[in-house]
Amino acid sequence: MKYRYLTVLAVALGLSGCDNNEVGDVSLGLFTTKDIKIEVLTDPQVPGVTCHMSNIVADLDLADPSDMSISCRQTGEVTPAMIAGIDRSKSGEIVFKKSKSIFLKSLKIRRIYDETSQSLLYIAYSTKETSGSYKHSMSTVPLWGTAAYQTPVTP
Repeated sequence: MKYRYLTVLAVALGLSGCDNNEVGDVSLGLFTTKDIKIEVLTDPQVPGVTCHMSNIVADLDLADPSDMSISCRQTGEVTPAMIAGIDRSKSGEIVFKKSKSIFLKSLKIRRIYDETSQSLLYIAYSTKETSGSYKHSMSTVPLWGTAAYQTPVTP
């Protein structure tokens, strides 16, 4: 019985791991095993966009909470070639994925291009329903002022 608890603890600690993208760690209190982790993510196809995502990590629990928040900004050059190379479908494409528990729950960030406003939308979401809801958060990066912005043609 004693070894089972040690195994569960070792697995939980191994799943929590250290993330090299982590830029912040906020403890939620002395009597909890949950922390708010803040990670920096650069869009692999549009490296001029940087996102900061916060999410709750439960180091000694088998399942992490689904809550998260995301904020993305233009932090470098965004070119027409970068925008031409992204998925322009309504569902966009996944640019980041992270396992949140051993129960097949993951956190994903998807990039969607809004052609009308010439903006990149980044939506962070959980793949498991929690309390009747799929947790999600969204951030928008307008292309206005970048080389990728195309002046609309007026009739």
